[in-house]
Amino acid sequence: MFEDRIAALESEFDAVELDLANPDILSDSDRVRDLSRRHKELGEIVRVWHELIASRADVATAREMMTEASGDEREMMRQEVEEAEAAVVEHEARIQSLLLPKDPNVGRNVIMEIRGAVGGDEANLFARVLYDMYQRFAALEKWKVEILSEDASDRDGINEAVFLIKGPDAYLRLEHEAGTHRVQRVPVTEAKGRIHTSTATVTVLPEAAEVEVEIDPNDLKIDVYRSTGPGGQSVNTTDSAVRITHIPTGTVVAMQDEKSQIQNRAKAMVVLRARLLKAEQDRQAAAMSLQRKGQVGAGGRTDKIRTYNFKENRVTDHRINLTLYKLDQVLAGDLTELTDALMADKRARQLAGEEEGAP
Repeated sequence: MFEDRIAALESEFDAVELDLANPDILSDSDRVRDLSRRHKELGEIVRVWHELIASRADVATAREMMTEASGDEREMMRQEVEEAEAAVVEHEARIQSLLLPKDPNVGRNVIMEIRGAVGGDEANLFARVLYDMYQRFAALEKWKVEILSEDASDRDGINEAVFLIKGPDAYLRLEHEAGTHRVQRVPVTEAKGRIHTSTATVTVLPEAAEVEVEIDPNDLKIDVYRSTGPGGQSVNTTDSAVRITHIPTGTVVAMQDEKSQIQNRAKAMVVLRARLLKAEQDRQAAAMSLQRKGQVGAGGRTDKIRTYNFKENRVTDHRINLTLYKLDQVLAGDLTELTDALMADKRARQLAGEEEGAP
């Protein structure tokens, strides 16, 4: 399949060259610009592919000559084989790199949102477990965490938590955490020791810079109100909580953790920009509603990306059929094996042309 994909790209390269030689197309400057950019991109892939073919031929030739040589000449041919094999490895790595689509979000910080879903108090308690797990993972990766909003529930759970993780490879490692997470365990609220199944949802958004997302102040409806804590009790005597509604999209962000209205407004704008950037990226991929559903689904017990089974000390990622019997370590923040496997799976699908944006 890899060779078939290269052949298709080579055919496209030939077609682009013909278009660039077409007088009718040359009169369209925008079309010429797009074709020239594509010609350069494909030309590099085709060039490295031909170099790879040549290197593989060199290996075959050197091996054949080595079998016919003897003494010092055989040792010399052995060195040629090793050099040719090293060239093959280098060209293979290069072409795989060229075939990977360029994700505009790589290198960004991420905003994570965690919510209890199905399971009542137990779902909110599990949301707290995930919240702590990601903060521990961030600490191990030496990333910085900034809490934007935390809505605590009864029994030390959380209804919702929104936080910013700052790190050069934060998005790369955390993008696959988006979705419905399922837990199977005996809740602290269970008197008869029965295992319950509950879920929490995780959303991962790339942080957006102000210059990337233009927001017209006239498109914003801003409400202020008094902050409240669990059970609705007042925790602030001033109207410091802020709710911002982006009227064109209906996107709503509320913040109340800070005592200052200005600080809550600033945090709300950070989350709003991230949500609008993600929505625009999804729209450009013609899959905004599907992408959102693909991230968190309905939060149901069967609509899950990963299961955490406490009795068996097991965590299973259903997307890549990976099961690890070290749930305790994962909850302590050791997510590296999971994130490495998910990143490798994405690269494999990209190379197979199954991912959006592949060359």
